Amino acid sequence: MTEPLVTFRNVKKHFGSFVAVRDMELDIHAGEFLAIMGSSGCGKTTTLRMLAGLEAPTSGEIRIGGELMNEVKPHERDTPLVWQSLALFPFLSARENVEFGLKMRGVSKEERKRRALEWLDRMEIGEFAERNITTLSGGQKQRVALARSLVMEPKMLLLDEPLSALDANLVIRMQAVLTRLQKELGITFVYVTHSQSEAFAMADRVVIMSQGEIAQVGSPKDIYRAPANRFVAEFVGRNNILSGSVVSLDSEAVTISTPSGTFVATAPETARIVGSDATFVVSADLVSVSREEPTGENRILCTLISEEFVGSMVTLFLESADGHEFKVQMQERDLIELDLHGDDQIWLSWAVQNAHVLDRE
Repeated sequence: MTEPLVTFRNVKKHFGSFVAVRDMELDIHAGEFLAIMGSSGCGKTTTLRMLAGLEAPTSGEIRIGGELMNEVKPHERDTPLVWQSLALFPFLSARENVEFGLKMRGVSKEERKRRALEWLDRMEIGEFAERNITTLSGGQKQRVALARSLVMEPKMLLLDEPLSALDANLVIRMQAVLTRLQKELGITFVYVTHSQSEAFAMADRVVIMSQGEIAQVGSPKDIYRAPANRFVAEFVGRNNILSGSVVSLDSEAVTISTPSGTFVATAPETARIVGSDATFVVSADLVSVSREEPTGENRILCTLISEEFVGSMVTLFLESADGHEFKVQMQERDLIELDLHGDDQIWLSWAVQNAHVLDRE
């Protein structure tokens, strides 16, 4: 296996008595799209700032291409950063904004103009090259900011919540632009966001952070379907989480008794014993709904509490007899066929292989 482009080894960052990042161990590979996500204050932006050289780690090592970067200044690194605020110069045109970094590196006037116009064309905004930056829309400014960074032809591009100020339709378009550029150029993207939809739509791997620590690293599918712990399960989506104790287990399945009933899940890799605590998770989109009692080990009768519509998808919120909330995601057309009403009692069920037992923390 090739050496990673970036390594964090036992990296800590303190601000006074506050620990922003603790004991970080992370490899970032050349050419990958890595997203770092988590709630506010989890350490994701501090991690990006340390990689950019805007913050020095309190201890540990950060290496890029094998070179120790702890004390290397930002302008000496090949790690341009696209800010959430974009940080464009309001008194310059779009072309002049893109040229700025090249000018600081002493590139000739003719060459930097040529390269700036080329990148504005690639961003499909070449017609606005001579426009003052203040006259452009949010999406156009976003593309200027990307062009300004990419014109430097870096090996790695850092992005700090770059789409957070855009409207929903424009976010989807810019996701497509970013994904296409990253694949075409082969540049390593390190993308910080609080948005699960952005991270899961674009990234090859996702880092979930909590309280300064990495909670899980994996592909979007792995994190969504097999969260490592309860925090990740609660953070990444509409999951149903039940806790209880192990009543039996074999090489293929574990039976768990909970206040809501007894359920069967696939056997976890970590060893367990009868009587030990266990928690399992079932994604809301893997739960089936029916008016008739289904067969199989995992079924429970619940009362419909409310519905939430998002486009063609709907999330049902239900409650079991013991007061536990369940969530089900389904297509609206399927819901119409069920003809459900408030306080209706309906059966929920799921396959054994769709119940994922969380690692013990």
